[in-house]
Amino acid sequence: METEVGHEVARALGQLLKRSARTWLYAGLTEGLGEGVDEVTYPVLSGLARTGPCSAAELAWEVGLDRSGISRRAGRLESAGLLRREPDPHDGRAVLLVLTDRGVEANDLLRRRLVRRIEDSLAEWPPEEARAFAAGLRRFALEGPFAEPLA
Repeated sequence: METEVGHEVARALGQLLKRSARTWLYAGLTEGLGEGVDEVTYPVLSGLARTGPCSAAELAWEVGLDRSGISRRAGRLESAGLLRREPDPHDGRAVLLVLTDRGVEANDLLRRRLVRRIEDSLAEWPPEEARAFAAGLRRFALEGPFAEPLA
């Protein structure tokens, strides 16, 4: 049975998942970070921070881009000294993408900026509502339709 709550959540998710909304958010977060870090490379940098060293194909799956898009963006991050490529110790034919120390620092700064932007947007909310929202969103992400199936 469909409910208004389900429709409301679906509309909100549609807004959050729009490419234009993500691009606008990433552009604001990456402003002033210099060569290589922008709204285009942000998903690769942050995705690699989440996954740790991995191949371009694995990262493509994680961030929702194709392998060639990952490779182009990784090349920009590599030129900026934020990422390096290393041989995969388990597969001599494969290459892993790895964040450099500078890449880790850039991602940490981006994460702090994102957290600050979220906290600023919730500043007018009563604290108990903000905490309930955070708990509900976390539960929805872990248990809802976007949750990864258990192996």
